[in-house]
Amino acid sequence: MTQTTTGKADMKLFWACFIALVATSFVFGVRANTIGELQNNFNLSESQKGAINGAGMWPFALSIIFFSLIIDRIGYKLVALFAAACHVVSLVLTLRASGFDDFYWSSLLIAVANGTVESFINPVVATIFSKNKSKWLNILHAGWPCGMALGALFCALLPETKLFFNAVWQFRFALCFIPVVLYALLILPRTFPVNERVAAGVSYRDMLKEVGAVGSFIIGSLAYCAVVQMLGHEASLWESVIAGVVLGAAAGVYTQSLGNWLFIVVLITIGPLATTELGTDGWMPELLKLSGPDVPNFGTWIFVYVSVIMTVIRFYAGPIINKVSPIGLLAISAAIAIVGLVFLSNATGWIIVAAATVYALGKTFLWSTTLGLTAEQFPKGGALTLNGVSAVGVLFLGVLGSPYIGHKQDHDMDKRLSATEHSALYAQIKGEPKPGIFGSAPTLNQEKIQALPATQHQELEAVQAASKRSVFITIAILPGFMLACYLGMFFWFKSRGGYKAVGISDH
Repeated sequence: MTQTTTGKADMKLFWACFIALVATSFVFGVRANTIGELQNNFNLSESQKGAINGAGMWPFALSIIFFSLIIDRIGYKLVALFAAACHVVSLVLTLRASGFDDFYWSSLLIAVANGTVESFINPVVATIFSKNKSKWLNILHAGWPCGMALGALFCALLPETKLFFNAVWQFRFALCFIPVVLYALLILPRTFPVNERVAAGVSYRDMLKEVGAVGSFIIGSLAYCAVVQMLGHEASLWESVIAGVVLGAAAGVYTQSLGNWLFIVVLITIGPLATTELGTDGWMPELLKLSGPDVPNFGTWIFVYVSVIMTVIRFYAGPIINKVSPIGLLAISAAIAIVGLVFLSNATGWIIVAAATVYALGKTFLWSTTLGLTAEQFPKGGALTLNGVSAVGVLFLGVLGSPYIGHKQDHDMDKRLSATEHSALYAQIKGEPKPGIFGSAPTLNQEKIQALPATQHQELEAVQAASKRSVFITIAILPGFMLACYLGMFFWFKSRGGYKAVGISDH
């Protein structure tokens, strides 16, 4: 099935996939803007909040990997209906929740549903638009910021609304049924295409060869860390390496392949990319809270603003990609992201709006164009290579990216508070060092912070604001690394006559 034969039925299937992605990010956006409400209603600790958010992350990546391995055998429609069923059940459990355990397991099931959605929408759209994958995968992934913006917007516009429920948080999660039910109804009558890999007769083993021993090592190492952390333990880097070696060796023996070297480069860049985009988003609310103007819900409105920019611009990716190619667009985006992050590190007050605009322009095309590049260069890899990239990005962010940002933040705060002018304050609030995957890190005692008088609390917040902004300089190193990789790929393609999408028949 090619772009020239795409008809009304295919476009209906595309919009069903689009709404499914909107549903996943809508739920994500509502939870991100409601976790404080849950903490107040159910007396959740910071650790419990972190556990709930973590439960909404790891299963997402693991379910993508699992279904990518079997989706061509059990069928795309069955996987899509399973995702819808998980969404419905998880939301019902959420509305009936009465404490931490209920929210933890419902968040875990939502993450499974979200990962399952991602596992079918990417290969379906890549198959429908097999002659213009980068453009349409960019348009598809406009659904992610669109859902995030809508979820945050509902929370901002209806801050105290309960309607038919006993609590605000119940009303917000009930709203999530709207996009979920809509995509389920859109999917039911649709006929799904056969993936181009399967239609071309490319074997399962040849699909795995694209990932090979090295790709399996990367996936195995990160997945091991994720599972261990899901179980409430701290995985060591050496244990993760050993787990990756075992899986990589087994994959190497079976496939007789180290993996497609270009695909390995993409896997190496997607982790820093995920941290640049999603990791930075995780720090944005705190930055805005401490450094932004005194405006109600300022952080939420900036969040909506950035998401709207991404949604609109991704719809116009086609002409840009035709002019500069996917790899050219990635290089340009990485360069703009560096500027945006440096700008954010120095922005205060209303200047944050300008900095957030540059940052949004930089990150808009990174994730979706990487998926387009993967779909166009590794068609033999089918659903596995396309979804494996997303899985590695999410796993890297959770296992290494976010913990490193926190580790760097703790050490930067320790350095700033140790200075002579803040040493008296630091002596009052210094906590016990805590272990992490990057080693021991200094901490602050939150109970002692709450007991500080107003003047010292203001002093601490000023130090925290400067420290949080400085972390963006550290994060800017990541798109710098990505830019170097993209430029290397750009010149490699140029030496071969320029960027060209690989057709499945070319193999």
